[in-house]
Amino acid sequence: MVRKQSDDEAPSASAPAQAAREAQQPPAKAEPKQRSTSVVIFALMIAMLLAMLDNMIVGTAMPTIVGELGGLDHLSWVVTAYTLATAASTPIWGKLGDMYGRKGIFLTSIAVFLGGSALSGMAQSMGELIGFRAIQGLGAGGLMVGVMAIIGDLVPPRERGRYQGIMAGVMAVAMIGGPLVGGTLTDHLGWRWIFYINLPLGAIALAAITAVLHLPKKRSQGRIDYTGAALLTVGITALVLITTWGGNEYAWGSGQIIGLGAVGVLSLVAFLYVETRVAEPVLPLHIFRNPNFSLVTAIGFLTGFVMFGSTTFLPLYQQTVQGATATNSGLLLLPMLLGMLVVSLVAGRVTTSTGKYKIFPVVGGLLITGGMFLLSTMDTETTRFTSGLFMAVLGMGMGCLMQTTMLVAQNSVEMKDMGVGSSSATLFRTLGGSFGVAILGALFTNQVRDTMTERGGGKAAAITSGSAQLDPASLKLLPPPIRDAYTHAVASGAHQVFLWGALISIVGAVAAWFVKEVPLRGAAAKPAESDEAAAGAAPIAETV
Repeated sequence: MVRKQSDDEAPSASAPAQAAREAQQPPAKAEPKQRSTSVVIFALMIAMLLAMLDNMIVGTAMPTIVGELGGLDHLSWVVTAYTLATAASTPIWGKLGDMYGRKGIFLTSIAVFLGGSALSGMAQSMGELIGFRAIQGLGAGGLMVGVMAIIGDLVPPRERGRYQGIMAGVMAVAMIGGPLVGGTLTDHLGWRWIFYINLPLGAIALAAITAVLHLPKKRSQGRIDYTGAALLTVGITALVLITTWGGNEYAWGSGQIIGLGAVGVLSLVAFLYVETRVAEPVLPLHIFRNPNFSLVTAIGFLTGFVMFGSTTFLPLYQQTVQGATATNSGLLLLPMLLGMLVVSLVAGRVTTSTGKYKIFPVVGGLLITGGMFLLSTMDTETTRFTSGLFMAVLGMGMGCLMQTTMLVAQNSVEMKDMGVGSSSATLFRTLGGSFGVAILGALFTNQVRDTMTERGGGKAAAITSGSAQLDPASLKLLPPPIRDAYTHAVASGAHQVFLWGALISIVGAVAAWFVKEVPLRGAAAKPAESDEAAAGAAPIAETV
């Protein structure tokens, strides 16, 4: 009779076989870790939604806010204060995360954003609201960078593509849902709830990230680059104010705009000088020595320029020329957003399975160019169906570029520079959007005024002397001949915007051609090693 051998008595010769059997078994904690990963991603997407939704949700409530608080002359500052603070703080949040640890800095940015939201909801004057919106913007600058950098820390670039669809979906929800939610809250609960709504969502994100996200703690021995941070903030502020005020508050050739330009240039030149001489620069210039990083940063700037600059005028065209309501004009953007969502999801899956990504910036640049050119052909007779098809082409191009450029940027920097790499890519896209809105907006305004003068004479041109944009209610009050002239003028202005957008997009498509196909980190798993790679290659399995 053969006695059954106990585990303790197992001969050492069987160890390799036992190890092989154990290697085929999933780790005991794999399921909890996977569940933790899902919770972290969910919380990060809530934070990302908060940052993107805020500006979209505020716009619909502005008339009501002015009616209660007054201060019509300072209305634009409610948006400008938020934008300025977001842009100026973005690179600083990224550097702080690199130096002192991502989790604590990210939680701080959420807390600052929620504090600004609560204060904005309690504002009793337009001045208070503007100040509190600036606090909100400071926090928002850390939200977007924090989300991107944490995902960059946790998920290898090869695996990161699977989350592109989620990010694109959050963007679509913000762009479509923002005006709808803002209008509903304002009509039924009051305008203050457009800020209070952030509090429960932010609390969920705070609780989930605090409980589930575990990242290695850092403590840098270097000093914060206060001088560089101050110079960069002044330079960015001057640039954003130029794009905000130029052609609106002040003429482009006015002393104020020229003075801001001089301050911006001098500050940025001084910033570059300082960054080459400090131990811990707020924006390490060496990351731009990587050709891929510099290329995708430029592509991001051009994408922001074209996307934000041109799509700003799509709702105006739809409301003025196609007769859509404010709510419907948001829903009419669905073809563009669905195109972006679907293609972003496909691009993510292909990148994850093959490790190839260069094709997407190239195709994306071509699709955006084609979509912008198609949109430039729209006139007063273009149907909503036709314009929807044109927007779908543009959306597909955006889907190829939006997350892929961030992926390449993060893959082009060392892990220690993940924060500044993510913040730089985000900053340049934001600045591109600011310049796009300003420059293409100036082209739009001039074209509308010229067309009004040509079709309706001096009386018609006087209607747009203060602004080239009329709300639907004011448009209905115009005499039919002048209303017809204005409709043609808006169509002509949109033609100019989209045509110039197509020309600028060509530059981005050419730049994408020179992006090199550098292997993505975390892409070395071979078929025989797939189980091991799934358990150990991704940092998220070890850190969450």
